[in-house]
Amino acid sequence: MATTYKIAVIGQGYVGLPLSLEFADHYPVFGFDINTQRVDQLNNGKDITLEADVDKLNTGLKKYRESNGSLGYKATSLLSDISEANVFIVTVPTPIDKYNAPDLNPLISASKMLGEIIKKGDIIIYESTVFPGCTEEECVPVLEKYSGLTFNEDFFVGYSPERINPGDKVNTLTSVKKVTSGSTEKIAEEVDQLYKKIITAGTHKAPSIKVAEASKAIENAQRDVNISFVNELALIFDRVGIDTNDVLEAAGTKYNFLKYKPGLVGGHCISVDPYYLAHKAEQLGYHPDVILSGRRVNDSIAKFVAAKVVKLLIAKGGVIKNSNALILGVTFKENCPDVRNTKVVDIYRELADYGVNVDIYDPWASKEEVKHEYGINILESLEDGKKYDSLVIAVSHNEFLEMDLDQLKKENAVVFDTKACLDRNLVDARL
Repeated sequence: MATTYKIAVIGQGYVGLPLSLEFADHYPVFGFDINTQRVDQLNNGKDITLEADVDKLNTGLKKYRESNGSLGYKATSLLSDISEANVFIVTVPTPIDKYNAPDLNPLISASKMLGEIIKKGDIIIYESTVFPGCTEEECVPVLEKYSGLTFNEDFFVGYSPERINPGDKVNTLTSVKKVTSGSTEKIAEEVDQLYKKIITAGTHKAPSIKVAEASKAIENAQRDVNISFVNELALIFDRVGIDTNDVLEAAGTKYNFLKYKPGLVGGHCISVDPYYLAHKAEQLGYHPDVILSGRRVNDSIAKFVAAKVVKLLIAKGGVIKNSNALILGVTFKENCPDVRNTKVVDIYRELADYGVNVDIYDPWASKEEVKHEYGINILESLEDGKKYDSLVIAVSHNEFLEMDLDQLKKENAVVFDTKACLDRNLVDARL
């Protein structure tokens, strides 16, 4: 076990930054990111993800300066800065491509980069969500190839899946139990002890890296399948003509009924991770019916919402083509600026396909990021006096819960509440 650690955390997003700052209370930490603008912001004490404690960020930066780099935090995009680290923690994104297949490019690129600088005795810990076997089958060969070192002799690997929930200020990094693992028994214990330094909720040492990888994949696949069940109920009960939330309230009076709510399933985890598990299953010759059917249902909800709005408009005698719609919210969840893999964009595109003029307003989202990611211009602010034929409450930001919708809607306008967050008397329909 190393007597002193110098830690480099690769990726300074929603996962990497909070992790870096916690470790910076105990060790010197470099937060590495290829985005130089992000690095500059962090070194100036700013975090646009709103995930980190800004006071903690500034304290970490100050500690680093005052200790001449023997403690605290510094963001960097320079390989020379992190080359002296002996623990590297990889927190890069693991998205899916347009065919819903795992996109390992960021992970492989990070592994290649680390392979060029790691030394004998170094530990590389992966936190990115992957399929079981990915770390040892995909990442380790890249590390060996570019370092010229031998796995489990010269360098070692750990896996500790991230459990960050963007926007959640209760279930934070340190207050959620952390799964750990290592490529040997000794390294597994070392990785476990390292995380115990910062995780007040404690750790769970898995018996192997594959078990730790699988545990992460099924956490989100389980939630995805459960939400897909209530989403399917919403589709059925819409045809029956009853309110899904009323049914869930009634069923929820039984002690063992789980009250999941219907809704859009986007973001970087729940809508992505099941495809990683499915990919591995199909590699092994098994077609995962339940997992993939859940994905199909959840991916269909945006189309259902758009079609329902159009039907309600027609029922009220409205004209669809060139009508004006306002979508409130574009982030993948409430009170959070994260727009990764948001399904609100699918509602936008479906309504646009019907010939509707669609505006999106979201005070939490970055206008530039939405334009860059999705090619959509969102409103900077709501136009005074502009009224809409239809309103879709897509995200339950606090700002929207207090909004006077009458100021935004025309007479006979349709209001659809995807989050069932408003008084039902104010809306025409809800999921």
